[in-house]
Amino acid sequence: MDTKYIFVTGGVSSSLGKGLTAASIAMLLESSGLKAAMLKLDPYLNVDPGTMNPFQHGEVYVTDDGAETDLDLGHYHRFTNVTLSKGTNVTSGQIYDTVIKKERRGDYLGKTVQVIPHVTDEIKQRILGCSDDKPNVVIVEIGGTVGDIEMLPFIEAIRQFRYERPNDCINIHLTYVPYLKAAGEVKTKPTQHSVQMLRGIGIIPDIILCRCEKSLSEELKDKISLFCGVRKDAVIDEPDVEFSIYEVPVALNKQGLDKKICQMLGLPKKEANITKWEEMLHKMRNPKMKIIIGVVGKYLQHQDAYKSVFESLQHAAIANQVELEIRSFESDKVTDEKVISGCDGYLVPGGFGERGWIGKILTAKYCRENKIPYLGLCLGMQVMCVEFARHVLGLKDANSTEMDPQTLNPVISMLSEQQGIENLGGTMRLGAYSCIVKNGTLAKKAYGTNLISERHRHRYEFNNVYKDQCEEKGLTLSGMLENGHLCEIAEVKDHPWMLGVQFHPEFKSKPTEPHPLFRDFIEAVVKRKQA
Repeated sequence: MDTKYIFVTGGVSSSLGKGLTAASIAMLLESSGLKAAMLKLDPYLNVDPGTMNPFQHGEVYVTDDGAETDLDLGHYHRFTNVTLSKGTNVTSGQIYDTVIKKERRGDYLGKTVQVIPHVTDEIKQRILGCSDDKPNVVIVEIGGTVGDIEMLPFIEAIRQFRYERPNDCINIHLTYVPYLKAAGEVKTKPTQHSVQMLRGIGIIPDIILCRCEKSLSEELKDKISLFCGVRKDAVIDEPDVEFSIYEVPVALNKQGLDKKICQMLGLPKKEANITKWEEMLHKMRNPKMKIIIGVVGKYLQHQDAYKSVFESLQHAAIANQVELEIRSFESDKVTDEKVISGCDGYLVPGGFGERGWIGKILTAKYCRENKIPYLGLCLGMQVMCVEFARHVLGLKDANSTEMDPQTLNPVISMLSEQQGIENLGGTMRLGAYSCIVKNGTLAKKAYGTNLISERHRHRYEFNNVYKDQCEEKGLTLSGMLENGHLCEIAEVKDHPWMLGVQFHPEFKSKPTEPHPLFRDFIEAVVKRKQA
């Protein structure tokens, strides 16, 4: 059977949830026994989001092979079992960079290089090569909104791709059907205009998904069907979910979206088995108690900057069957312990730069001295180590060379092989690395094994000059790089649960399979609150 392709486009407005919708579709198809692959096409000219401001773009999701990608790949991971890699996220910057390099090498044999066919051909090749797993179906999400100028080469490439494979492709168009409160009416005109724009480029959608506040009436579906030229049974509403984003695939399944897709593409269709997913939602809806976690970071004004961190906390809360409240603290505004007091546990996530450094140090000190559960991620581990050196070892000027290049006690420092790197995207420690975990530690209890693999995104490391001093005073380096000397996990001995990791475990957590460190962190919070 030939591989089938589902193209997901968006109209009317951004932030409608194309990534969530695409991930939900893949999850339903996998649950019915099909093998899926996913691809995100991003129209921006950056080669990747690695150097983009988190306030503008949100989090950077890192894959095992070291790709810095769009945050939608986090949704793909949390909802599905697809393999994510460098080939799963393609940007205009990557496409144009490849085309220009080919032209410079003479690959085009002196031809005039143009958007059509050279750019569109490169896009089509990326679609065909996004997975080596021989999937039954590939779901391709196109970033942006129909009508955006930068999106046009991708839309044209899809039009050509569909023309070349008319029996193997469908287009799902996600659009917005707003409710105008003043008029007391739901309006379909924005959807009509969005579909007209798509048809003008040469693509007629096969299915229209209507994002809306409440379910649409049959009359409104009739109207959208008539004016957009789509069968009424292919007009499906996607109203706001009441409780959690993890309700989306269940809601789409109830409307028969997965069956409709299989019917249109001629895919074999078994009933989707989403029992495990529904059990997870049942746990989420029936918590036994409530806990409050304080997150102290520097990008908290943007809700997506720590997307995977927040989701991982939620996954761990589900596993421990507790209701989770997250309180966000901008680290540069944390001037003393009173600012952050009142939470049951604290998490300090990753970040770059000096802003908010002292607020994070204060957080680690507050947790260590008051025996409050603490989880530090990447920079959060470095914070924990520097705080320990300052207030337990008595090295008052201990610091990271990222914050103070002249510090006399560089507990955290840059590796010598990284100092010559000029490109910010050339971070040395990027992607999956193996780690050896010590017996008798919190880390070993969580993982249950001595060999683990986790993803990294950083340039600074714990300085082993201070290893013996730290361990003598009670800071255990409980995880070390396999076949190396770099610290991956550190934990405070005389403490119920205080642990920091140099990697990013949030990238591997799922709602049905919470990451063991997040799970045990929340478990420690629950035990402390019960006590």
